[in-house]
Amino acid sequence: MKDIPNFPTTLSNVTHTYLQTYDSILNKMISSMSQTSQTDSISYSFILQMIPHHQAAIQISENLLRYTTNIPLQNIALQIIEEQTKNIENMQQIQFQSQTFTNSKQDLSLFHRKLRQIMHIMFFEMKHAPILNQINTDFIYEMIPHHEGAVKMSETTLQYPICPKLKPLLTSIISSQEKSISKMQYLLQCIE
Repeated sequence: MKDIPNFPTTLSNVTHTYLQTYDSILNKMISSMSQTSQTDSISYSFILQMIPHHQAAIQISENLLRYTTNIPLQNIALQIIEEQTKNIENMQQIQFQSQTFTNSKQDLSLFHRKLRQIMHIMFFEMKHAPILNQINTDFIYEMIPHHEGAVKMSETTLQYPICPKLKPLLTSIISSQEKSISKMQYLLQCIE
């Protein structure tokens, strides 16, 4: 579970249960993304990383929906579930075709190094998101770095020769997740 030494007795039972589930989802995502084997295709490698990333967003949003009564946040969570479910389906449709678009060793090395850096920051920020004993704000603080990671991973992937069918998916991920980040940042100001 998240390191919460300053709040051992002040967390509500609901928050504690929410955070336990979040921590389990996050650890599974980190494990899946970290253990993905490197391939000779940037396109295929991206898809292998992004599917568990999106699956985690869906599960974290479903976890929030068990508890929140905040209607704007419910709408954000439902939109995340809908968009990222569709993104997974689209990536799965081109997954095997994307393997045919191989890259140079130099590009692969640079790509994987950049991706590891992005994921390291994302994992750290999600693990150390503020805990305010308020599930709505906890979710936003957890989901913003998750979305930022997807945007940076997509932007990085677009810098290399990739499967043409992957490009519109990447631009869609960037656009939708940037919009979602803006909505959450605005809502966070309203809540706080």
